[in-house]
Amino acid sequence: MADNDTKDLPPPYYSVAVDPQTPPITYEEVISEDKYSVIQKTVPYYVQKNPAPVQVPAVIVTQQVVIPPKKQESCGRSGKCWGGWVGALLLLALIGLAIGLGVHFRSKSNSVHYEEDCKGKDCKEQEHGEHEDKKGSDTCSNSSVQCDGIKDCKQSSDEINCVRFGEGGVLQVRSAQDGRFLPVCYQGMDKSYADQICEQLGFERSFASNPVDSKSIALTLKPRSAKLIQGLVNVSSGCLDEKAVSLECTDCGKQKSTSKIIGGTASKVGQWPWQVSLHYNGGHVCGGSLISPDFVVSAAHCFQSSMANYGNWRVYVGTISQNALQIPYLVKKIIVNENYNNKNNDYDITLLKLASPVAFSNTIQPVCLPTFDQTFSDGLECQTTGFGTTQEESAHASTSLMDVAVNIIDTRVCNSSQVYRGAITKNMMCAGDMNGGRDSCQGDSGGPLVCKGGNERWYLAGITSWGVGCGERQKPGVYSRVTSLLPWIYSTMQQEKP
Repeated sequence: MADNDTKDLPPPYYSVAVDPQTPPITYEEVISEDKYSVIQKTVPYYVQKNPAPVQVPAVIVTQQVVIPPKKQESCGRSGKCWGGWVGALLLLALIGLAIGLGVHFRSKSNSVHYEEDCKGKDCKEQEHGEHEDKKGSDTCSNSSVQCDGIKDCKQSSDEINCVRFGEGGVLQVRSAQDGRFLPVCYQGMDKSYADQICEQLGFERSFASNPVDSKSIALTLKPRSAKLIQGLVNVSSGCLDEKAVSLECTDCGKQKSTSKIIGGTASKVGQWPWQVSLHYNGGHVCGGSLISPDFVVSAAHCFQSSMANYGNWRVYVGTISQNALQIPYLVKKIIVNENYNNKNNDYDITLLKLASPVAFSNTIQPVCLPTFDQTFSDGLECQTTGFGTTQEESAHASTSLMDVAVNIIDTRVCNSSQVYRGAITKNMMCAGDMNGGRDSCQGDSGGPLVCKGGNERWYLAGITSWGVGCGERQKPGVYSRVTSLLPWIYSTMQQEKP
């Protein structure tokens, strides 16, 4: 990340050379589906880079006209696309061209191999990696009804995306009768019922449930049973006591450190307790955010092709220094969003299912997922954190967790001809400073962009994705918009729950 206004410079984006084996490629125009009236523009051109194993990470976007190749494999802001010796020899010839390329994904890796004991089928799975890109259609019976609590489809696609949380954490369930999401009445709710609902969504249990005012049409609860919550509700004209339920599945978004840190400085212990450092083959590659004891959310571009071997990943939690790492958690499964587009970096999100649940403490806590209707308005000051590089052309990540204050930037501004020319989709958001100087950087990919809510809790607004340069004028950081990706997060957690 970068903050050119501070004495100690945080990590900037990293300029890298173009892989001579994979020439740049242009992509077709896309129309942004953002809620604003976005101008249709050409997506910036993405370029692959294959650095040496211990050095520079890859992927770059540029605005200049380039010749399209026959085939392109895109990397994220991470050092996971490694070239061969031929590429290394030809690399010197293109150093000059590389200087002009400014858009980067943010991470790096070192090369140390981990070996794990395994037997039979487990060895085979570890060798190839349990990496899921959930594509393909589900098979359903002719009588299937969406969200009726009865699994009529082989992959249960008829019973996902049936639960969401509204403002104030109000539990909303989709009615099988007319497809509306309605609040659930508080009457009949108890701890075991709340636990069942949270477990359905992939959490271990509930944290708290409370009554909130509600005078609208709502859903009344049937007696608790083993059915899914959507099969245990009836549409009613309202709740008898005019109280709906506000449900929390985790005690999230709380800082255990009260130190006030200005953007661009080293973070304090417990200040960002949801930040994780993801290591591949022994080196920091990307960041991530802890959202439950069993799941970490990160960027899809960190986990492509050669980086899909889940056995080589390690997840470090509760750390603010790469020189003081604790015992890591192992990864059981990598679930990449099936709609991820490595050409324009749309749907840049991945969930990691951990092999064992994380034990929460004062320095290890989950971040809050936003509600489906939560807004992060233009100009709102938020924070982005990570172990990104500390100098623009450095191949080394920061040993300390850094944070920097950034402001949310209106998508219409970010999509203007002076900035990203329509490349920002409905699943992306921009944050930084239009005058430059404050930004996330190379090595920060997959890490959090968090904003504080009125309840003094921190919400995951974005996932560090891409950007042009590091803290450059009119080139803010681009993040995956979490509110747009919530249905995928919850449905994936539901399908992959422990």
